[in-house]
Amino acid sequence: MFKEKDNQRPLVVICGRTNVGKSTLFNCLSEKRQALVSDIAGTTRDSNLGKVEWNNSTFDIVDTAGLLDYRYLEDKKMTGDDIDTQTQRQARSYLDRADLILFVVDTKAGLLPEDKSLSNSLKRKTSYREKTIVIANKVDSFKLASEAALFNKLGLGEPLIVSAANGLGTGDMLDIVITRLNKNRQTSARNKKTNREDEENKKEVDPADDTSTTVCIIGKPNVGKSSLLNAILGYERVIVSPVAHTTREPQNTSLIYHGQEITLVDTAGISKQGKKSKGLEQSGILKSLSSLNKADIALLMIDISEPITHQDAKLVQEIVERQKSLIFITNKWDLVADRDTKKWTEILYDKLPFATWAPVQFISAKTGEKVNKVLDLITQISKERHLKLSDSQCNKFLQQVVKIHKPAKGKGTKSPRIYEFVQSKSNPPSFKLRIGPNDDLHFSYVRFVENRLRERYGFTGTPIKISVTKHRRSHTTYNE
Repeated sequence: MFKEKDNQRPLVVICGRTNVGKSTLFNCLSEKRQALVSDIAGTTRDSNLGKVEWNNSTFDIVDTAGLLDYRYLEDKKMTGDDIDTQTQRQARSYLDRADLILFVVDTKAGLLPEDKSLSNSLKRKTSYREKTIVIANKVDSFKLASEAALFNKLGLGEPLIVSAANGLGTGDMLDIVITRLNKNRQTSARNKKTNREDEENKKEVDPADDTSTTVCIIGKPNVGKSSLLNAILGYERVIVSPVAHTTREPQNTSLIYHGQEITLVDTAGISKQGKKSKGLEQSGILKSLSSLNKADIALLMIDISEPITHQDAKLVQEIVERQKSLIFITNKWDLVADRDTKKWTEILYDKLPFATWAPVQFISAKTGEKVNKVLDLITQISKERHLKLSDSQCNKFLQQVVKIHKPAKGKGTKSPRIYEFVQSKSNPPSFKLRIGPNDDLHFSYVRFVENRLRERYGFTGTPIKISVTKHRRSHTTYNE
């Protein structure tokens, strides 16, 4: 079992109609370019989660999708699986859990009917009204400050003047936010609950294992990345839709599993056409690759009910070149008639022969079949990715390998001599193999050494780098 990572930090939720600058404000406060920003209405779909630190205080912040209609706030049932309904349902869920709501309006656009309707809905619900602050955004100069007075008509208190684009007024706004949070903190039922859950989490965490693993869920559009994240968590964390590129921004979720902190990152689908396109699709792909750069492990989602494509192979190449650990997640297993895992594993390795060291997990994110195995693989790979062999272990290993198979020569007629074999680093594992100054070692022998390393020590799902160098110093040699 796992627990989603929890803590005592209060939750601040950014909301408002579309195109008022919510994502820009989120990026400004979290000091990250996590949320995708554009002039296109409805750019944000899944809510972005971040952390804000200010004057020795910390709180979590959420950037929600633009509220499209005040009725979404008042419709208790809100059924439907279309993207708009899912985004609004998710936004309202965060508003319900918020300790403070930042209701963002656009000073340049002025007071619009949509702002009035949304503010009325916030006021009608007492739990919203008491924790809402109006943020008059896009005041890029003090000349526009007087325009913000219009928003007093919303009846939610004096608006705070900011410019998310250049940071104007955000410091004063954060001072007020911290004051409000501190005032409400002791009486908040939510914080009492999270304190109890946090204590439970602390009991599960092994103090000796303080490593955190970042896992990037990557793949082509519509292979089930968001469905996998929701299936692992057991609730609708991200929006799922048959529409390609539903996910536009990386979505981070942290959890504790068997005492280890794991951050799962759901990313936008990567396609050849998307890379060449312009606009939100291309921006989403660039953010996906950026998330891959920061990850330790990649879950490459493949639709096993469809043929493996060149794009899948290209993604494996992107992962291997970045020295990331890899798990093949073959989704939609419920749609396959001949469910022979050995046969399908051979087919996958035949199409992707340069990553046969990566484990394959057949799942159905839709039905939940074998999804629980994914976290077990992640923890195993994370442990073996950090494995560091001592010099004596490497020395003994080399002696045994040479006895099994003499070093094979590359160019020339002289058999090569191996003088030294050591591990230079871990996470990911790298080794140095030193030969004589005039020797040449055949590349197949390096692969032989790598395979024996995996047989002996595991390194499951992780690329191993073995650098062959030439050295003039004489050491004990292992060529017999």
